[in-house]
Amino acid sequence: MSSLEELLKKREELLREMRTRRAIGKVHKELSEDRPVFLRWLWWKFPKFENDLKWKRPRGKDNKVRLKLKGYPPMASVGYRMPNDLRGLHPSGYEVAVVSSIKDLSGLDPKKHAVYIASTVGLRKKIELVREAINRGFKVLNP
Repeated sequence: MSSLEELLKKREELLREMRTRRAIGKVHKELSEDRPVFLRWLWWKFPKFENDLKWKRPRGKDNKVRLKLKGYPPMASVGYRMPNDLRGLHPSGYEVAVVSSIKDLSGLDPKKHAVYIASTVGLRKKIELVREAINRGFKVLNP
């Protein structure tokens, strides 16, 4: 009977952990959807900016975005940042670790970490890494 109780405790613990990860993922998604996409000033006006849609801080003296005037796109600022608890987490709720060898897996915890395989790893070694990571219970984000 003790083994059955142990299994039930493990199952409850695992379910609790999955629920918290799911909740973290939902909060992360909601906050990400609320945040506007920050594009540089006048990206809609000049064709040279259309292919380079990244944020550049407006620095002009009378720039309407910098002055945060009504009717202009929002400016990236500290208030749009993720909460401390969610910062740096993958949307699934795991901490991300980049792995390039099997030795790198030894210091990680499958309950906390999800694994990215480094882009410099070749195919043969990548196959070994994916197998080993799955055997150890890691979630591989780029198999």
